Amino acid sequence: MRDLGRKALDVSPGEVRLAREVSVDLYHARSLAQRILDARAPVEDLDLNGVTIDQLSADLLPGWYDEWALLEAERWRQLRLHALEKLAGELIDAEQFAAAVTAAHTAVQADPLRESSQASLIRAHLAEGNLAEALDHFDRYARRLRSELGLRPTQRLRRLVAELRQSHPGGGYIQ
Repeated sequence: MRDLGRKALDVSPGEVRLAREVSVDLYHARSLAQRILDARAPVEDLDLNGVTIDQLSADLLPGWYDEWALLEAERWRQLRLHALEKLAGELIDAEQFAAAVTAAHTAVQADPLRESSQASLIRAHLAEGNLAEALDHFDRYARRLRSELGLRPTQRLRRLVAELRQSHPGGGYIQ
């Protein structure tokens, strides 16, 4: 190993482990996600300079198919999706719409068929007053859901855009 590798590991006759000085980004990201999900932590207490959402955007061990890796990856995926969705809602409440859209969009990218993430993004667009984007996003999701799974959005999601549909009859929304 080169110098950097030697500094990152503590090697003894019986074991190899990370050196105490080594920081693991997953530990920091999990801690952030748990703080977001903590009902007692207001959004203002979080560092929202863009790093927050970036920390929650990456998959864990993509391309690894060992059972332990798949379980850990799924555990992380669920935690970060819940955190991103909650963060988007809190950012909407704080009227930080650009960050709310980014958080919700990050969740949608992680799982495009997850309805709760789609609802977060549609809510963010509606809160910002971007009605056309909300409708367009809903329509694209409905088409994808139908073509890939033969399903339609739930009544709960359809209610988000129902009022807009009534004021614009003849829109392209898939029933």
